[in-house]
Order: sequence, then structure tokens, then C-alpha cells
Amino acid sequence: MKLVKANSEHIPIVIDLTKKIWPVAYGEILSNAQLDYMIDKFYNETALRELIQKGHIFYLAQDDDDKYVGFVSFEINCEPNKTKIHKIYVLPETQGTGVGRQFFELVKEKAIENHQNAIFLNVNKYNSAINFYTKLGFSKVKDEVIDIGNGYVMDDYVMEILLRNNM
Repeated sequence: MKLVKANSEHIPIVIDLTKKIWPVAYGEILSNAQLDYMIDKFYNETALRELIQKGHIFYLAQDDDDKYVGFVSFEINCEPNKTKIHKIYVLPETQGTGVGRQFFELVKEKAIENHQNAIFLNVNKYNSAINFYTKLGFSKVKDEVIDIGNGYVMDDYVMEILLRNNM
């Protein structure tokens, strides 16, 4: 899998991947109305462009046929000396092939290069991805309920992994 650093010209690819991934990833957790609301709110061209301008770094995964199969976004120093993985998604048919781990290793490498002490992320409390993050070494550090408007909340765990070689 080839990882390609994305820029604002790749935003349509991120949006397209989201529309393919989210209904499968969250279909049993969230209502269709909340799914549509979140995709419209967080994965439109303006919102993604603003994230890139604020310093979120995006990478896309490309398979051997140059087909895009997933993306990750992260932010160095989102909190002092901590990198946050904001988004990490791969197409359902690509899960289990190592792409998610490859994304994590990339983020870890960038975090270490930038002298970060930890990587953290939010994950829905009912998302099976918790198992993936646990296997990578993340642990739950707190619960968080975030009001996202329109009567919806994100009911998450915050998970974190310490980068010991940096402390």
C-alpha cells in the first residue's frame, strides 16, 4: 500500500471514501439521520479545507491499482506534546489487510519526529475499532460526550498510547 500525503485537491477523494466507509462503520451505531448530518457537517469541502489550513495532516492509502482505499488525518501538538489522530478510515473490503496499522505507524513516526509524548484519539463507545486500537497498544483514558448540534452527541472513549522512547 502506498501512502500519499493529501492536500486540498484530494478533498473530493476523502469525501467519496467517507460516503463509502461511514454507513458500514457506523450503520449499526448511529441513525441514518445522524450519519447524514455528520457527513454533511464534517466532511464537506469547506470543513475539510479549514482542517488542512489549521494544520491537520491527511494521508491517503492507494492500492496497487492506484485505487484510494482509506485515509488518516492527524494533528501534531493538538494538546501539548500529544498528537491526535482525528480520522482513520479504510474501506470495509480493505480492513484486516494492514492498512490501518500502516496509517498508525506513519502517525507514530511523525509524532516521534516531532518529539511527542503520546498519541490519542476519540472512538465511539460502541465501535468495534476499539479492539484494533487496543491491539496497537492504546488504552482508554476517559469518557467524553460531545454535543455536535441538531440534538446529536458523540459518545466516545478517549484512547491514548504513550511513546516511551520519547520521554
